[in-house]
Amino acid sequence: MSQQDSLYEQIGGEAAVNAAVDIFYRKVLSDERINAFFDDVDMEKQAAKQKAFLTMAFGGPHNYTGLDMRQGHAHLVARGLNDSHVDAVIEDLGSTLRELGVKEELIAQVAAIAESTRDDVLGR
Repeated sequence: MSQQDSLYEQIGGEAAVNAAVDIFYRKVLSDERINAFFDDVDMEKQAAKQKAFLTMAFGGPHNYTGLDMRQGHAHLVARGLNDSHVDAVIEDLGSTLRELGVKEELIAQVAAIAESTRDDVLGR
């Protein structure tokens, strides 16, 4: 791999993102801190949106057509979504990537990208 490879390519491209999202949502749905936010969610659609979003966020092909972070999470903020929930999501994402054998330096980059969306997700 060259220094020019995107984070998307470095973590393994489409197959890695697909595997990560599937494992991630299994973790999220069993995480008592945040799973209530997904009670009424079509998880198949949610996973497809998340795969497209992460692909774009990690520098892969841009096919994400969902709402921006602020619009997409406003209904959850109204239900009490806060920093502790964002922390839980970032923690579950990191643990997912570790499970897939992603290097810590790449996990740190992923966490930084997730962290950069915090204020928009929380509508601040």
